[in-house]
Amino acid sequence: MEYLTGWRTSTRSTHQGQCVEVGFGAARIGVRDTKDRPGGYFVVDPARWADFLGGLKRGTFDR
Repeated sequence: MEYLTGWRTSTRSTHQGQCVEVGFGAARIGVRDTKDRPGGYFVVDPARWADFLGGLKRGTFDR
């Protein structure tokens, strides 16, 4: 299993414990809940992550 590094929260996070963190590896991106770091994380490949970020920037997920 690839080791993920550089876990970080969004710069827009309010740091009140209700955030997600993103970690980076060579071939995958990990996402985990800051309230339960030992509880694991899910992974996506970098292309899917780029698609997700693009959707955020375009407002695809805005309500």
